[in-house]
Amino acid sequence: MTEQTTPLPTNVPLAPLEPRGGPPKFVAGSLMRHLLVMTGTSAIGLMSIFIGDLANMYFLSILGDVEILAAVGYASSLMFFATSIGIGLAIAATSLVSPALGARDLDRARRLATNTHLASAVLSAILAGILWFMIPWLLTQLGAAGRTHAFAQLYLSILIPTLPLLALGMASGGVLRSVGDARRAMYVTLAGAIVNVILDPIFIFGFGLGIKGAAFASALSRIAVMLVGLYGVIRVHDLMAMPNVASVLHDIPAVMAIALPAVAANIATPVSNAYATYAIAPYGDDAVAAWAIIGRIMPVAFGGIFALSGSVGPILGQNLGARNFGRVHRSYVDALKITAGFTLAAWIVLVLLFLRTLSARPRQPPN
Repeated sequence: MTEQTTPLPTNVPLAPLEPRGGPPKFVAGSLMRHLLVMTGTSAIGLMSIFIGDLANMYFLSILGDVEILAAVGYASSLMFFATSIGIGLAIAATSLVSPALGARDLDRARRLATNTHLASAVLSAILAGILWFMIPWLLTQLGAAGRTHAFAQLYLSILIPTLPLLALGMASGGVLRSVGDARRAMYVTLAGAIVNVILDPIFIFGFGLGIKGAAFASALSRIAVMLVGLYGVIRVHDLMAMPNVASVLHDIPAVMAIALPAVAANIATPVSNAYATYAIAPYGDDAVAAWAIIGRIMPVAFGGIFALSGSVGPILGQNLGARNFGRVHRSYVDALKITAGFTLAAWIVLVLLFLRTLSARPRQPPN
């Protein structure tokens, strides 16, 4: 006698697939709370990168060589440009993956996450190759010369090849924010900053490598950023698959349609900074070194605004994918309120610090 089995009904809809973290987080609950949590964690992670750069400047300043500080200023203008392209690609990852998650289409989200990572790695590798060969010429155009030019070229020759690693870490951070894992997205950049701050004094002073040591520390920090980001995407949320040519060719137009305008918007600031560096260069290495320090302070002061621009995207995207257009509108309005409030607070703090600096400055005796 054979055992009879009851066939499964074919007209019962299957439950939609969801990432390991559960259903989309931003389609329900307080939008203001989502924005503040995402912005707060992103700001911590983002400002940790800027603080890591500031630590570079601090430890190098102990060497007492103005030409080294000026070299970092020149190099930072080019690195800022290259990093902004990675940020644009990360925005593309967020803009594409979050609507797929909001629509609970996990297969599409996984495919898009994979292909945006691949696009980030390939495009940043091409950019790194072009920039690496153009380092001497670009530094000359910015106004670097002599020992300053040599230091800047050495610094960039170590860091430029690590751009694909940083781009992969940024793409992973974008995907993690898309799924609503704000804490793990923060860990991506925080890990890099911690590695940088720990290794800086070891390489600069312990091994006596000077500016080369600072470059090696930053390069290793980018490896940490990539590893932490990929771990979160692959192992924690299972949002990575083996790429295939057909899916890459299908998704690249959508990726580039978002990435190109985002990249164009993001490189506006580094291009203006490069021009400012070029304009300051005739006044000497002291002026360029001072400009480099100012360039480290401003991102820390206004890091919350930079963080908000990357945090609102996943919230908008998930609600757009879920067809919650009212929440999309409210998210945008709440983001504007937070931007205005944070800008005012940062401006007040900077003004108070400036006035305190003026009051503490010793008065010059009259002639």
